[in-house]
Amino acid sequence: MIERRRFSRIVYRTQTVLRQGINTVNATISDLSLHGLLIDCDQSALLTQDEQVNVEFSLSGSDVTIQLVGNIVGINNNMIRLSIDHIDIESIGHLKRLIELNVGDDELLHRDIEHLSDLGEYT
Repeated sequence: MIERRRFSRIVYRTQTVLRQGINTVNATISDLSLHGLLIDCDQSALLTQDEQVNVEFSLSGSDVTIQLVGNIVGINNNMIRLSIDHIDIESIGHLKRLIELNVGDDELLHRDIEHLSDLGEYT
């Protein structure tokens, strides 16, 4: 099978809060990349694919909070695939560092950052 992902994903389980319109949903991040998240959510039925989602989570063992806005790519059972649409510079810095510590391959990380620069994914 051909790998179609352009970004390195890491397994990172942490609690997150999703906000969409008037709905606030507690969920768990299963894995993440510089481009998106895979989220396990028992209340996924409360979310719709046609509206952006605000995501907030803290890094384990620190007071660092990452905030981003994402688009739901797909919902399958309780799993939500989310692409990152907007993330502030401080949050992308923390996310980059988290991935850097877990990927263990600087070349892969730099390739991912080049893809983000090409796509203009974060501001």
